[in-house]
Amino acid sequence: MRTKYALFLFLALSFLMGPSATVRGQQSNETSRKVLRKVEPQYPATAKKMNLCGTVRVVASIAPDGNVKKVEAVGGSPLLIQAAVSAVSQWRFAPGGESSETVELHFTPLIDR
Repeated sequence: MRTKYALFLFLALSFLMGPSATVRGQQSNETSRKVLRKVEPQYPATAKKMNLCGTVRVVASIAPDGNVKKVEAVGGSPLLIQAAVSAVSQWRFAPGGESSETVELHFTPLIDR
């Protein structure tokens, strides 16, 4: 019973709040290569309607020329993962040796005022 009430309350509040959102991305400080081109993820419409917020962590395999070869999600909401993977796969890093970079993208809905 509590679960149904909580779900109803969550959905009711999500429709009352605005569908706007922001996405912030940051690289971990482990072996960070400079990001030369960053593409911001598109906040998924379904996630906006639900006012879903959260962090998606991905690991990007970077070629020596700075292009992203592969992106794998290692955590986050399934509704947000595809947007994060799609965006990070378009990033370009500074040239260097082949490496892996961990990137966290923070999806946060905004309340319209």
